[in-house]
Amino acid sequence: MTRPAGRGSGPRRIDPQAVVQALAAPLLAIVAALAITSLVIGATGKDPFHAFQVMLDFGSKSDSQIWIVNKAIPYYLSAVAVAVGFRMNLFNIGVDGQYRIAAFAAAVVGGAVSLPGFLALPLVLLTAMVVGAVWAGIAGVLRTTRGVSEVITTIMLNSIAGSLIGYFLQEGRLAEKEGNLFHTPYLPEATRFFTLPTDPDPIYGTILIALVIGVAYWFVLGRTRFGFDLRAVGRSESAATASGVSVRRMIVTSMVLSGAVAGLVGMPTLLNESFNYGTDFPAGIGFTGIAIALLGRNHPIGMALGALLWGFLERTGTQLEFEGYAQEIVGVMQGVIVLCVVIAYEVVRRYGLRRQQREVGAELAASPGAGGEKAEVSA
Repeated sequence: MTRPAGRGSGPRRIDPQAVVQALAAPLLAIVAALAITSLVIGATGKDPFHAFQVMLDFGSKSDSQIWIVNKAIPYYLSAVAVAVGFRMNLFNIGVDGQYRIAAFAAAVVGGAVSLPGFLALPLVLLTAMVVGAVWAGIAGVLRTTRGVSEVITTIMLNSIAGSLIGYFLQEGRLAEKEGNLFHTPYLPEATRFFTLPTDPDPIYGTILIALVIGVAYWFVLGRTRFGFDLRAVGRSESAATASGVSVRRMIVTSMVLSGAVAGLVGMPTLLNESFNYGTDFPAGIGFTGIAIALLGRNHPIGMALGALLWGFLERTGTQLEFEGYAQEIVGVMQGVIVLCVVIAYEVVRRYGLRRQQREVGAELAASPGAGGEKAEVSA
């Protein structure tokens, strides 16, 4: 008998149809999104092509590009936090509450300690990751011990986090008043993150944190036994249990990891922009991360492109208002893009599955003696 070709038997052949299939989904999504968005803009009586030209011109300016990159950093971190749960078939809807309470705790700790920079900055980052991990771990423990859906738990924890922050973010407790805003004490210079000297505005140095998290996400989930077990549980809990994987442990671990990454979402704002946590601290980034994770198909590079696209739409959308376009048009664009991506990938996936089934059926039909050969070998 001849040994079938497998790993180590030679270089893998590239299937042209597989390459076409991989490129078809994003191209189909882009074309569909542009077509639907054009129809929506046209229905309002405006010229869609002029809108796209305004967005491209304004988004290509250097200050806009820097703004987009800085805006994409927390979006990307939020998407990775959501994607960790998605790969496990868990829906961590609580990234918003996790990063907010983590940033608040990090701001309080950073403003209270007096340490040199090489100790203070890691302390702030570690505090944010630990608090985010603990807050998400609560949902994981409740899922494994009481069977409570992580969707319900994380949504409730979002509300609890907001209430706790609101309670402590009052003058005389852990905050001070400045004008009409309440905020924690300013972080000392030692705990502030560096910036990259670009013109006309600097790029946040926390982009390095996003790069490290992206590489770690790719390596751990795609190149380690732990990542394989995590993805196996997401595909089939019963099969993972039969292979010796502890499903309960993996659920709690994945929620803790997701929360740890979520704790870093507020760091670009805290360490590069505001240097305190106040009532004007940005909210809603966690829900944006869900859309970007879907847009990027849980892939580190895809999510990075999705975060940049989201920042581009937000930046250029402000310019559309000055051109007389409705301010809601950007939200319509974002929703249409996400829906088109999800639908396009599902359509292409089903097409690829049917193609594989036809190929297997054709191979079986072309080898009528396969059954007899199998019986002879087994004899």
